[in-house]
Amino acid sequence: MIILGIDTSCDDTSAGIVLDGRRVISNVVHSQVELHHPYGGVVPELASREHLKNIMPVVSEALLKADIGMRDLDGIAVTVGPGLVGALLVGLYYAKALAYVHNLPMVAINHLEGHILSIFLEEEVPAFPFVALTVSGGHTSLYHVKGYGQYSLMGQTLDDAAGEAFDKVARILGIGYPGGPVIENLALEGRGNKINFPRAYMSHDSLDFSFSGLKTAVALYIKKWRGGQTETDGVKISDIAASFQESVVDVLVQKLIDAGRKTGVLAVMAAGGVACNKRLRARLEEAASSQDIRVYCPRPDYCTDNGAMIAAAGYNRLLTGEKADLSVDVRSKYPTQELSPID
Repeated sequence: MIILGIDTSCDDTSAGIVLDGRRVISNVVHSQVELHHPYGGVVPELASREHLKNIMPVVSEALLKADIGMRDLDGIAVTVGPGLVGALLVGLYYAKALAYVHNLPMVAINHLEGHILSIFLEEEVPAFPFVALTVSGGHTSLYHVKGYGQYSLMGQTLDDAAGEAFDKVARILGIGYPGGPVIENLALEGRGNKINFPRAYMSHDSLDFSFSGLKTAVALYIKKWRGGQTETDGVKISDIAASFQESVVDVLVQKLIDAGRKTGVLAVMAAGGVACNKRLRARLEEAASSQDIRVYCPRPDYCTDNGAMIAAAGYNRLLTGEKADLSVDVRSKYPTQELSPID
């Protein structure tokens, strides 16, 4: 079964062609980083306009690279949320048009399910059940994944997502956007133990996250650092980046490993833009090895937003006969425990 997946949930216009939910035939992503860079974050209206300009060329390129036509497709999967409403509408209505004109079944996909199932685009995959960490600019959540379509929420961010914290700290430091890659690169030259930024572990048994306090602590420290206060003597900007990154990584690793232990699974995985972070991956491998838990992470191209992961999620839903009506609409948010786009 050959599925076209379309994702326009935020600032990347993406389309992927996937065979049988596992083999990526093509995956095309048009990034808007340069467009939003001057603003230090995504401007929703600009993102929507860029999607309108690029959705047709991106889908056409995905088909061209796969060396197939619309007649060769067995279905279309499209992200309907969560995300920016204007951006989501572009992808959904284009998918609706394709489905109607070419008489193809269409399925509506929750973006987070795409991230969870992105690991199945790799050769080595975890066996069910496993625990999944979805960590990006908009989401930081833990799910117990018992099978395709079977997801139980174990923990979630109560305020800022991890990726959002990276972006905000980078903005305060004035080092660019998106914050994740620039802080990671800067941290390579810094000392992660130089500044003891807070770790919000919450209560003893909690698997929830909170990064707003850390963001505030970093902002206050940067104010002192720029003011030349004595306690910041000898501290470099790279030390601030490394210490901040270490604080985020500590919490993400601890919560994911704790979730793995609580459920008794043999495997955990991390996906989403922040899961590209090499320090996070290294620390996860180190922590999991001591617990006899195996760690899986998709390659960076499948961690960031992409159409291939949406196609993979769509395959499993289409396989069970699920089909979205052409009246389906987008949703900017879902109840965090709900991964199905269908009420």
